[in-house]
Amino acid sequence: CEMLIKYEQELSKPFKEAMLFLSRMESQFKAITFSNSDSGCGEGGMDRNGSSEEELDVDMNNGVVDPQAEDRELKGQLLRKYSGYLGSLKQEFMKKRKKGKLPKEARQQLLDWWTRHYKWPYPSEAQKLALAESTGLDQKQINNWFINQRKRHWKPSEDMQFVVMDAAHPHYFIDNIFGNPYPMDVSLL
Repeated sequence: CEMLIKYEQELSKPFKEAMLFLSRMESQFKAITFSNSDSGCGEGGMDRNGSSEEELDVDMNNGVVDPQAEDRELKGQLLRKYSGYLGSLKQEFMKKRKKGKLPKEARQQLLDWWTRHYKWPYPSEAQKLALAESTGLDQKQINNWFINQRKRHWKPSEDMQFVVMDAAHPHYFIDNIFGNPYPMDVSLL
């Protein structure tokens, strides 16, 4: 916040100077327009009010400076002075924000799988791929969700603490392959 206040203070002076310059230029254009109306241009010069590029490109021989050139110079000075700050701000805005929660439907599908496999909530790689395909999530998101879910919500039963997951204990992995309506639960054993 202090940085923004500092920027405002540093930029307000050149801005005020630019506004003063523009008001002087506007009064000079009005004076030129009035002198042109005396020479037969009529009110047509007043309607343009200094808005065309032809009027802004005033000859340097008349002692009037091109306002666009001054604007470009001021812009260049400000860019040189604040390029480091602007670059870091740009990088900060370009950073990926934390994505937050998973989509509700995907989270619900993962929770459904979790409740069906609460005894042993370790999906195989094939199941993770199937879950990723059905939910639209990355496999990394699936892996992280299961890791977090197990850490936060799963307490293995005492008889499960010493069971090693292998072909000798398939009932801990899948309760009922044949009666299971979810094809993602069936893996190659």
